[in-house]
Amino acid sequence: MKKPADIDGYIAGFPEEIRVILNKLRETIRKAAPGAREGINYGIPAYRLNGKEVVYFAAFKNHIGIYPAPRGVDEFKKELAEYKGGKGTVQFPLDKPLPLRLISRIVIYRVKENLQKEKDKKK
Repeated sequence: MKKPADIDGYIAGFPEEIRVILNKLRETIRKAAPGAREGINYGIPAYRLNGKEVVYFAAFKNHIGIYPAPRGVDEFKKELAEYKGGKGTVQFPLDKPLPLRLISRIVIYRVKENLQKEKDKKK
C-alpha cells in the first residue's frame, strides 16, 4: 500500500466493507476529541492535541488496532481484557462489531490525559 497523504487516502486504500468501519471509527474519534488535529504519522491515521498524540488507528487483515490503549487503567482493564493486544495496543477483530462506545471512552480518557499533561507542563 502506498503511503497515504491524509486519512482520506488511508481509508480509500481498503475494500468497501473496511472503509465503512474505518469511517465510523474516524467519526467516533472526531466526536470524542473535537479539538484534535487529524494527520498521518508512521503511515497511519493519527490525532494530536496540543502537539501531543491522542490516538492512532490502523486496519489489518483481521483486526483494527488502536494505539495507545490504556490497558493498565482500572477503568478499562476488564473491557480490554477480552481483546488481543500489547501493553499499549488493542486489537478489535473485524468479524465482530467495533465497540464504538468503548473507543469513545478511550479517546476521551486520552484527551483528558493530554490536557492534564499540558497543565502540569505550564506549572
